[in-house]
Amino acid sequence: MIDEPFARRTLLRGAGALALAPWAAGCASDDDDALTFFFAANPDEIRPRMKVVNEFQRRHPDIKVRALLSGPGVMQQLSTFCAGGKCPDVLMTWELTYAELADRGVLLDLNPLLARDPGFAAQLKADSIDPLYATFTYNNGQYAFPEQWSGNYLFYNKAMFEAAGLPPPPATWRRSWSFTEFLDAAKALTRRDASGRVTQWGFVNAWVSFYSAGLFAMNNGVRWSSPRTNPTHLNFDDDAFVEAVQFYADLINKHKVSPSASYQQSMSNADLFSANRAAIALGGHWRYQTFDRADGLDFDVAPLPLGPRGHTACSNIGATGLGIAATSKHKEQAWEFVKFATGPVGQALIGESRLFVPVLRSAINSPGFAEAHRRVGNLEVLTDGPVVSEGLPITPAWEKVVALMDRNFGPVLRGARPATSLSGLSHSVDEVLRNP
Repeated sequence: MIDEPFARRTLLRGAGALALAPWAAGCASDDDDALTFFFAANPDEIRPRMKVVNEFQRRHPDIKVRALLSGPGVMQQLSTFCAGGKCPDVLMTWELTYAELADRGVLLDLNPLLARDPGFAAQLKADSIDPLYATFTYNNGQYAFPEQWSGNYLFYNKAMFEAAGLPPPPATWRRSWSFTEFLDAAKALTRRDASGRVTQWGFVNAWVSFYSAGLFAMNNGVRWSSPRTNPTHLNFDDDAFVEAVQFYADLINKHKVSPSASYQQSMSNADLFSANRAAIALGGHWRYQTFDRADGLDFDVAPLPLGPRGHTACSNIGATGLGIAATSKHKEQAWEFVKFATGPVGQALIGESRLFVPVLRSAINSPGFAEAHRRVGNLEVLTDGPVVSEGLPITPAWEKVVALMDRNFGPVLRGARPATSLSGLSHSVDEVLRNP
């Protein structure tokens, strides 16, 4: 998950380390024998990514790897360079946008390679978490293998719950709490000084607001779309979706247990939680290391609350995968790298990093993953999270859909319009989906 994009980085100096090339420099290289690996990362995430690359090259000294770090505008960069014949061999892909690349023929269907490698195929099938693997299946093709899960859940401040005399939130997805219980807790955890100024927020959102509102809707028993892949309608006009979005907006505008967008201009929501100024934060595992190293922050994790129409609490799938460019001149080498990074060894390295949740059962349930998260009491929230995840729509039109969502969710979340106004968004999105 990207917190802040950047274009130029150099790291991992020393024996056995690989140079990390910025995107433009990497594409300009005359080293045609190197396998190019494109990925995006925030500063913390670079080192574990390169650890996987380094270990692969140690085990495959005949395959030289050139790592390319994305700058801002990942999809635009890929579109430009792949159209110009300079597509990297191995590409990090995102669950919400890879379908556009697959639809345009940028990504290679991995199924024929799986058919030629039955041993790896059987191992991958036995060890994979089905919802994550299926996320990168599009129009009967397998265009990537998942390599990390970044679904969302709740972080909570243990000391604040204790000080408020509240029991801690549920410890597993199987035993969640209700919207009402969540709201009551957020109210009890919100503190104000004598002037009425908030000194401690009950709840903050450390993800994208309209996605978070939609995650509350998923926990109110409604999927974003059915079918998930190539839908022609999104359920923004469904009563359960509307009710959940309104509940989420009311946390900010009616109950005032969560800060408004204008308040966040002075201090981000993630920083509020890190600074012991918020009791509950919604976010994904990419926030874990930030919170883990925050001074004086004693936290644990918990599932999302369940709405009145919901059945089982869930997270969102939120995953990145590794694919191979259809135009790659190094398909065999790329296949070996993708197998390694998404297989047991690469996934074990990912799990030990404290930065990512791996996608293979063997890695997510390994002692290395548990040791990297030894301060987490409710570890099942992480280990079971991928299994209970629900997916967002997969469509090549997703970037157009997001632009419409950004314009239409904003007034609802600011309290300027009711959530029922999203029925208009539903009609606009359906038109885009019919003509991607």
